[in-house]
Amino acid sequence: MNFSLLASDNPGVTIFGFTIYYYAIIIVCGIILATVIVALLFKRRNIPTEWTLDLLICILPLGIIGARTYYCAFYGNMSDWLHFRDGGLAIYGGVIGGALGVVLFCLIHKISFWRTADCLVPGVILAQGIGRWGNFVNQEAYGNLVTNPNLQWFPYAVYIEDQGAWYQATFFYESLSCLIIFAILFTFAWKFKKKPSGLVFCGYLILYGIERSIVEGLRSDSLMVGNVRVSQALSLVLIAVGVALILLQMYLNRKKHGTCFGAAIGEPLAIMPKFYTKEQRKKMEEARRAKERAAENVPEEKGQNKQE
Repeated sequence: MNFSLLASDNPGVTIFGFTIYYYAIIIVCGIILATVIVALLFKRRNIPTEWTLDLLICILPLGIIGARTYYCAFYGNMSDWLHFRDGGLAIYGGVIGGALGVVLFCLIHKISFWRTADCLVPGVILAQGIGRWGNFVNQEAYGNLVTNPNLQWFPYAVYIEDQGAWYQATFFYESLSCLIIFAILFTFAWKFKKKPSGLVFCGYLILYGIERSIVEGLRSDSLMVGNVRVSQALSLVLIAVGVALILLQMYLNRKKHGTCFGAAIGEPLAIMPKFYTKEQRKKMEEARRAKERAAENVPEEKGQNKQE
């Protein structure tokens, strides 16, 4: 089956003379679904769901800036940085920029980075899995040439119009892998409630690092420094950092709570206490004061009733 789509023939949807590219539509769909996932996990872990928009505002601009800067620095030219419509975003740059956005969000709301990151990364990996189909539309990020006719079928291979040949469908390999990782991380984030926070984030670093290091080895357009694929080397770094952070989190939790997971004495959960917005805290304070005033007036009223 000739499974292909020529990007130049189908660039996108044109509205009033302005073309919205399919790649952009796919990425926006990924962002929307990721936002829904984050909101669900915020609610599950007692974080105000209205903060989801705040998080998006913090990470989206920095993520785009990071993705564009990484691409221009390693694949293109920094002088072309503003030419977004010519294409060029790198996921690792987006992850770095997005992480800075999470730090900013946590500083604003005075909330744990690990707790926030645990809610965020399942949505991130889902958006990555969806976004990879943008590579299919643009006919990019494919693998090695497939010359065996018996292997020229999707999803193993994809036909590239510009090349007039079949190549490994590495975009699909990564999309499917990301969806599997999403299912694992979301299930773990939803069901596992024990301390310490940050384990889902570390799982993302490890699982995505493994997946990307394998798929990157099949890519035909990898950035090379000598004989080393840059993204593959960075993936191995992510795996090492993820493992090191898990061990560190377990050690610190054991030192503080007497066990690697949960707490030997006291609150064993990683999702408590509940966070409240300023408006909620204000209403709670007003209700507390009203209750105190009511309690102070009770003896006086009882005294007056006795005198009568």
